[in-house]
Amino acid sequence: MNATANAVPGAAAGPAAMPRSRVLGAYLAEARCEVLRYLRNPGFLLPIILFPSVFYVMFGLLLNHGNAEAARYILASYSTFGVMAPGLFGFGVSLALERDSGLLTLKRALPMPPGAYLLGKMLMAMCVAGVVGAILLALALGVAHAPLAPSQAATLLLVDVLGVLPFCALGLFVGTLLKGQGAPGLLNMIYLPMSFLSGLWFPLQAMPAFLRQLAPAWPSYHLNALALSATGFDTGARLPHVLVLAGFTAVFLALAARRLRRHG
Repeated sequence: MNATANAVPGAAAGPAAMPRSRVLGAYLAEARCEVLRYLRNPGFLLPIILFPSVFYVMFGLLLNHGNAEAARYILASYSTFGVMAPGLFGFGVSLALERDSGLLTLKRALPMPPGAYLLGKMLMAMCVAGVVGAILLALALGVAHAPLAPSQAATLLLVDVLGVLPFCALGLFVGTLLKGQGAPGLLNMIYLPMSFLSGLWFPLQAMPAFLRQLAPAWPSYHLNALALSATGFDTGARLPHVLVLAGFTAVFLALAARRLRRHG
């Protein structure tokens, strides 16, 4: 056996590793495909971007009667509300449709790194979250004249971009549960009640006591606390909220990976 192995160089070796340049190229190609997929489907992208802005114009500008402090508070809440959608729907709906059409099976058979598929979607969700946050900041600073320092605006934008990741993980998990057209309905049943129960539409102080006690169970509550802190409101220590969001992301990524391995 040793003679045979020596006679055929590399016979006992595994498949050659992909060069780093090709690995990087695979990641970049998948990210580019995700960008093009979003840009070629404005019917999916525009509502995600414009829906929070319409809400902010209604409640932060038209019904606010010039209260700059309220405009700043609403900015943080609707920033959280806005960045939830790219993660939930950008991951959940697209994954469910791609599983249903067989595209995910094809991608898994391609000679590309397994993480390229997820990283491409994640980067696109972060870009969309950044656009949503930037539009809301432009409305708050340019129209509502919210008292916000440049450092606070930059911190809020960073919270928006990174804050989409827990909802990417949740959307990914939901996308592994359903196929085809069932995902949007289930995601809306998660997205809208979670927003309400986290105090994004109404202050938690105006809600019944039992709903206030349940609020910390939702990731949107912790992201909203970070957004409020970024805009100058006192919400206590930031680290516990960061740890909860990181743990939530890790748990749902692990659950989604397990289902994808088992059920594809």
